[in-house]
Amino acid sequence: MSGISPKFLRRQYLFLCTDPVHVGTGGYRLGRVDNSMVREPGTNVPKVPGTSLHGAARSYAATIFEKLSCAGQGGQSTDDATTKEGHCGNCKICHTFGFTKNSAGVQNARSGAVNVFDAHILLFPVHSMRGPVWITTQGGLESAGFEVPQPAEETVLPVFFHEGKLNLGWLMFDTGRTICLTPKKPGIFSLNCDQRWKEIAGRIVVVHESMFSHLVNSNMEVRTSVSIDPFTGAAKEKALFTYEALPRTTVLLSDVVMDDYRTEKFGNGEAAHQTHKNNALPEGSSWNSPIDVLHSGLDMIGLLGVGGMGTRGFGRMSILGRPEETVYPMEAGS
Repeated sequence: MSGISPKFLRRQYLFLCTDPVHVGTGGYRLGRVDNSMVREPGTNVPKVPGTSLHGAARSYAATIFEKLSCAGQGGQSTDDATTKEGHCGNCKICHTFGFTKNSAGVQNARSGAVNVFDAHILLFPVHSMRGPVWITTQGGLESAGFEVPQPAEETVLPVFFHEGKLNLGWLMFDTGRTICLTPKKPGIFSLNCDQRWKEIAGRIVVVHESMFSHLVNSNMEVRTSVSIDPFTGAAKEKALFTYEALPRTTVLLSDVVMDDYRTEKFGNGEAAHQTHKNNALPEGSSWNSPIDVLHSGLDMIGLLGVGGMGTRGFGRMSILGRPEETVYPMEAGS
């Protein structure tokens, strides 16, 4: 984008898990694992909450734009130990993600200009007699901009030719006709330019909505760890615990909406956007709108990760293809 950015814009992101991803529920639960993933209540399918993406993107963007005091909760201490200054309220990070500050005893807060929504599973890797395949549903593909025939109750529809039965994990299914996924518009997500997508696209299997949750939950990655006694350096007794994660190569779909309706107050969107011009930017990137700042933070998730167990090799997700973008024009004076 160039010039003055639009006020309202929607982007759809595809994320490819390059490591297992664990976003926990915050406590132990009775069941298959001790630390379970966050799930969608209606379907019981794991997801990555938008709050996790938003928080990680803010922290990484603040590092990129050299505004560490405006990352997370911010709040550099003043001489009075009971007082927090909070965020500066006048930089790219604060304008994009919102801020809370305490100036002269007056509390001031403002919501951000971007909304980050939950990332839902679009393609989930499962082992089969044909090697690794990625399962999905008609509804998931349609939400991502693809057209697909409705699968029958007891069959799965692969994009590759297969006769007879096909196992998906430990479950065996009858295979239906071979299907072809058709994008509703050409060039969607620019996926044909991404070699990782080319490897996945020929191994997709469409399953019925009623089976998707069972297949996903039966094939989650489960690991076992033990706490270490800091005094002995050995495993602590009765400290064994298990946790689950989305496996590598899971593809997630997430919506991001820029709601920059306050641009007039910041000089047609340019005054606030151009403050702190000395901040470092990644090579080849630019700053034209709040969604550019968000994108820089989301891109860093591919390096630093999101969610828990980051020091144990979890959490990295890279952007797959190029985000699909929809601009909502506003009439002059609105």
